[in-house]
Amino acid sequence: MADDSLLDKVHALSDLELALLLCLISREHCLVSTPSDAIDDLIQELQLVATKTFGLSWVVVDCTPSTTLEDFAAALIIGHQPSSSGHSTSPSRNHPDSYFTSRPSSSHPRTPLSPLSPGGGAFSSRIANVVLAKNLDRAPQAVQIQALELLRTRRIFTRTSVQTAPKQFVFIPVLEAASGGEARVTAHLNDFLYIAYWHDPEDGFVNLDEADVNDADTASTQSVVKRGPGEEGSSGQPLISENEISHLGTLSQEAKVDIEVTRYQMNIVSFLRMHRAVAGGISPTATKHFGQLMRCLAALHRLDFVTPALVGLAAHKIYLHRIQQTLPEKERSMQWGSKVEAVEALLEDIGPEDVVEDVLGMVTAPL
Repeated sequence: MADDSLLDKVHALSDLELALLLCLISREHCLVSTPSDAIDDLIQELQLVATKTFGLSWVVVDCTPSTTLEDFAAALIIGHQPSSSGHSTSPSRNHPDSYFTSRPSSSHPRTPLSPLSPGGGAFSSRIANVVLAKNLDRAPQAVQIQALELLRTRRIFTRTSVQTAPKQFVFIPVLEAASGGEARVTAHLNDFLYIAYWHDPEDGFVNLDEADVNDADTASTQSVVKRGPGEEGSSGQPLISENEISHLGTLSQEAKVDIEVTRYQMNIVSFLRMHRAVAGGISPTATKHFGQLMRCLAALHRLDFVTPALVGLAAHKIYLHRIQQTLPEKERSMQWGSKVEAVEALLEDIGPEDVVEDVLGMVTAPL
């Protein structure tokens, strides 16, 4: 079991931070969405989560219908070309200027200068730890397939080299969606993504709001307070370290699942497959991710076993982006004479979240 200090830090995380932590523990990837008017704030919040909470480097790939494979591959890479001048710049992390340029070294606290040259003159590049693929659903299908290949093989080919993903690597499509379950990418990539999270702007952006307050305080005292050497721009230690993430991963793998809980999990999968609003069934990959997430949640709740409540919680996160809703004219009761108008009325306003809730209400949980 994890120590109380670590779990106290975990329980204080925001929903976005928790989603990224679950991906890091399982070494998987997630889909994040929000309404269109809040997507830029969401991108900035995720940047701050990567650097402040986990101490990871990041890049943002702004995808459009004209994005090419070369554009996509180049945007994944962070490079460090030290300046020849004696001073260093310290740009603000929460106000990026361009989503297609490599980020400055101050935005990647775990990326030191290349040791190949004493003066730092050598150029080194690698894939960032966290890749935020903004509007990936708008990119051509070839680009989305290239993203899937990156996730499967953990490497990508550029014009001059083969780049390998780091040990801690999370790929996050950040999409626009009015509600949960609407955001999707191409089918195979969509199924490969571990969990989905829809962020309501009314819930706020914890790190971004805190950074804005700190910026305002700094601006108001800058003319009065004289900072000592090294105090300005110091990043500090991440809230949760790589070793702590690895420890949580070990605990999740050791979590026990009783046969009754496994039966409950498989009943949920079966009921989802047979639900009248679901088209296309439920994939084996989703079931595998379902089992992973149950164990991860047990480790985060100070448990060494999985409870039925954790199974239900995992179902919401696993199937939000995977459930494909059937068309009224293809609903199975139409084969036995149902009227399409009646089926349309039945399926109206039913989304993936409603389907999961309906199934959890029908399947009896073990005592």
